[in-house]
Amino acid sequence: MLEKTYDAASVEPRIYETWEKAEAFKAGAGAKEGADAYSIVIPPPNVTGSLHMGHALNNTLQDILVRWKRMQGFDVLWQPGTDHAGIATQMVVERELMESQQPGRREMGREAFVERVWEQKRKSEGTILGQLKRLGASCDWSRTEFTMSPNLSDAVLKVFVDLYNEGLIYKSKRLVNWDPKFETAISDLEVENIESDGHMWHFKYPLAGGATYEYVEKDEDGNVTLREIRDYISIATTRPETMLGDGAVAVHPDDERYKPIVGKLCEIPVGPKDQRRLIPIITDEYPDPDFGSGAVKITGAHDFNDYGVAQRNKIPMYRLMDTRGAMRADGEAYAVEAAKAQAIIDGAEMTVNEIDRINIVPDDLRGLDRFEARKRVIDQITAEGLAVTVAADHPDVAWMKGQAPEWNPLGKAIVRPLEEGTEAPSELPLVESKKIMQPFGDRSKVVIEPMMTDQWFVDAKTLAGPALKAVQDGDTKFVPENWDKTYYNWLNDIQPWCISRQLWWGHQIPVWYDEDGNEYCAQTEEEAVAKAGGKALERDPDVLDTWFSSALWPFSTLGWPHQTPELERYYKTDVLITGFDIIFFWVARMMMQGIHFMKEVPFHTVYINSIVVDKNGKKMSKSLGNVLDPLELIDSYGADATRFALASQEVQSRRTLRMSDQAAEGGQRFATKLWNAAKFIEMNGCARIDGFDPASAQHTLNRWIATEMGRCIVDVTTALEEFRFNDAAGAAYRFTWNTFCDWYLELAKPIFNGDDEAAKTETRATAAWAVDEILKVLHPIMPFLTEELWERLGDEGAKAGGLLMLASWPEAKVSDEAAAAEINWLVSLISEIRSVRAEMNVPAGTKVAIVIVGANDETKARLKTHESAILRLARAETVELAEAAPSGSAQIIVGEATVCLPLAGIIDLSAETERLAKEAGKLDGEISKIEKKLSNPKFLDKAPDEIVDGEREKVAEAKAKLEKVQIAQKRLAEIG
Repeated sequence: MLEKTYDAASVEPRIYETWEKAEAFKAGAGAKEGADAYSIVIPPPNVTGSLHMGHALNNTLQDILVRWKRMQGFDVLWQPGTDHAGIATQMVVERELMESQQPGRREMGREAFVERVWEQKRKSEGTILGQLKRLGASCDWSRTEFTMSPNLSDAVLKVFVDLYNEGLIYKSKRLVNWDPKFETAISDLEVENIESDGHMWHFKYPLAGGATYEYVEKDEDGNVTLREIRDYISIATTRPETMLGDGAVAVHPDDERYKPIVGKLCEIPVGPKDQRRLIPIITDEYPDPDFGSGAVKITGAHDFNDYGVAQRNKIPMYRLMDTRGAMRADGEAYAVEAAKAQAIIDGAEMTVNEIDRINIVPDDLRGLDRFEARKRVIDQITAEGLAVTVAADHPDVAWMKGQAPEWNPLGKAIVRPLEEGTEAPSELPLVESKKIMQPFGDRSKVVIEPMMTDQWFVDAKTLAGPALKAVQDGDTKFVPENWDKTYYNWLNDIQPWCISRQLWWGHQIPVWYDEDGNEYCAQTEEEAVAKAGGKALERDPDVLDTWFSSALWPFSTLGWPHQTPELERYYKTDVLITGFDIIFFWVARMMMQGIHFMKEVPFHTVYINSIVVDKNGKKMSKSLGNVLDPLELIDSYGADATRFALASQEVQSRRTLRMSDQAAEGGQRFATKLWNAAKFIEMNGCARIDGFDPASAQHTLNRWIATEMGRCIVDVTTALEEFRFNDAAGAAYRFTWNTFCDWYLELAKPIFNGDDEAAKTETRATAAWAVDEILKVLHPIMPFLTEELWERLGDEGAKAGGLLMLASWPEAKVSDEAAAAEINWLVSLISEIRSVRAEMNVPAGTKVAIVIVGANDETKARLKTHESAILRLARAETVELAEAAPSGSAQIIVGEATVCLPLAGIIDLSAETERLAKEAGKLDGEISKIEKKLSNPKFLDKAPDEIVDGEREKVAEAKAKLEKVQIAQKRLAEIG
């Protein structure tokens, strides 16, 4: 006998243990003979801690598909594993060492530190796998892999060596994103561009030799608005400290203002006056004549746009900073280094590496943090009078009476009191406050520095071609389809992939160097030494980007480079489920490597799941205090409730999914509803009968539920085939809660309590069969509860049939349109009457008369057959036929007939009219307010997508409510 309430906390661990003991998750478990393979690789979670709501959604969706396919008889493999997550895991360990006041990694040394990270991996991996099991994930845990396990490491080495030998991996000095906190290069995809408060400084670069020119500005009509003689060219910058590395000043070739000085030299206004470098004024398409002064300083080693200009125009690029973001302190004195740099401008030939060794940071700035250096540079230029100036009371100037400006290390203007006896200057440097986009490391949270360094690169352009064509040809498709545009845009504009990281945790690059700097690429040191003719070699200290090994995941986890049976059987995989934020990081790179090494795409479908946000549509973050822990939801409501809440809200057309305790609580209520329904049929003697065929049922009610069950099965199956998870959950929910619980069981009560034994026996068997079918269609979404009921509701013989998760997926078996039409008419009639009662505020205990006008013979017969159900479930006093509608009645059309509810005298018409008018006015105001916001271009441009989507949902809900209120108002008007 089922307990009064369902206790998820005690059931779920026991059920999961049952599955594991039965080895029900292993590849091929429950597969039919000769079945096709179906495989999914898990996006491997990082070994940095615990899972979040995004993991819960992603893994719930994968589990739904693999459980469904298992029940369909496929040979299923869900391949699990974890990712070493180089920079993220190293960060976690270094932070733990610091917090526990243990020696840092440099004090420990590489070997000891790496062993400490392996400890973190073992601890975190156990936690993560345990959490996935709590969620109900049915992975083949016997095949759990790790991106740095021996076989996967062999795969990484082989891929690197093969690509190197093909010329697709090479070492080069290029501009990269440099993280000064972690002292490593990071990819563009690991950089967050955040709008921040910033400043723009305007400085004068004096022309060499005191040269002058006539500077002329004109308006759109060609009228002269400014004409003056200048001995300088003005530039604007948000990063004054990088002026030290300028190689040129660029203007647009069509900018008439500067044509007299193109080709001339100007002076960088920083450093000892007698040693300052002269740089050329050049033309390039990059400068915008309408932005600022139209002149742009070119610092190729510290700006990505400038890098392109410098490459096109063969402008030297000078590295200014060290690995920690401080101004370089190496090299010879500034006078010597500046002379070397000037020699290059004057025509001396030097290699890129020779130029890189030149340190043109003035002696007094060497070793300073980059932001402190910024302050010093500004102070020096200002003191020399080379800052563009405006009146002291100019609104853009940070100015207070009796005070003069100063700049803090971040460049933000502040003020300080003037010294006693001094006067406030009449002019001050212009500090233009403005919003700027600043690059931050997504993990370090520090400002990223573009920097010229030696790195290893993959020729991504060559690999991208086949990956692009595969999606264009339909070999792999995105769901929803619109994400393929994101994929195309990135691959069409792909840059060389920087794969080296200056870390200790990860796959060390398989390249060795001899004392002359010659490089030898091999899978082992022994092979490298042999290539070098026995010379002593030193290995490259860098490790590979985490995504390099992750890109091999679909085939390295199946045993490649060895030709294993699993590789033959399960590659290509079927579906990849992932978030849109790693289409570039991971999806595209798996496509490149899979096609290159396996000659086949790694998966036929990429499903892009939503991003989980809070109930208000805001991104979850610790600082906002709105983070939901999936384990806490599971503890409170159960894994099934959490999974159902996620699946039922996963809509293809939406980018975000709103998760809350209330959503999980809704899933728990559904679980309780199913448990109570199972308990009800158990109490009424309904039991599973082996071989029962619902097509043999004679009673209309039973043939109806069998027909509707078939429709539900088709709806759920079709929705899963099309990756419409919310529709699959919705179809199962509606049938279970509304059709079966609210209608079938309610209409079956008189049969259970009646004297017709044949009808009772048939209805008991049908009810038990229907519950079994419900358990099957719900199992992929709510596996624990359904497995528990499957076992508890069956007799010993039925239990011997095995686990529900390995039972066959149901098929539609009955299609009786006549029975369906009759009972659905009854359901519609009662539902409409109930709706009118609710709209008109008829007291729940008040019974009303029902008058039917215009009924045909079929409707009359149905009324006679189901009169008792109508009276009971519609809370009706009588059901009568009439030629005309009674006065003062609310009217509903059901089929060909008009159903009339005489309500005059039962409700207060004037009070209801007033109440509905107030409600309509309130909703009108709410709709108007939201639509005004949504019609504001500024709101649409600045608000996050999830906020805009939330407002659209609000207005849709308000309009739906208003429509119901207006229907009620119309009915009241008809009555009155």
